[in-house]
Amino acid sequence: MAIKKTNTFSTSSKHRASLAPWLGIAAIIVLLDQLSKIAITKMFVLGEEKLVTSFFNLVLAYNRGAAFSFLSNQGGWQRHFFTAVAVIAVVFIIVQLRRNPGQRMFCWSMALIMGGAIGNVIDRIMYGHVIDFLDFHFAPIGHFPAFNVADSTITLGAILFIVDELRRVNRN
Repeated sequence: MAIKKTNTFSTSSKHRASLAPWLGIAAIIVLLDQLSKIAITKMFVLGEEKLVTSFFNLVLAYNRGAAFSFLSNQGGWQRHFFTAVAVIAVVFIIVQLRRNPGQRMFCWSMALIMGGAIGNVIDRIMYGHVIDFLDFHFAPIGHFPAFNVADSTITLGAILFIVDELRRVNRN
């Protein structure tokens, strides 16, 4: 009787291939995010706004903090902190993608979050701030904080993650 030896930490082409689509999605997000930020910085000066609709503007804004400009007025340490948090998150996401290749909605959510995180890390490393330019506003509420493509995909990924978890809980 022969004993079949298996390697639980396989790097077979099938295992690598299951990660490739999700890395590809993240790469496309990074590309779209960076191209949109390059375009906006070429067309606008800091603080300049262009009315697009009655509820939407394009505006060039710099965010030295995190979501909603959290900690943006600190001395600069937050740039390194948020970069480190994002890099750790990306590593964690890659591990999760490798462990759960068959869970499509989960993998979509992780790929969207990873692409957005990388897009914003590039900004922090290259410029010391994140470039934001999408500005929604509603008369009774006012302006929502400006954001970008990366922020949008992170938000969409978080929503998909929550939906996926709620579906998983309801199945059990």
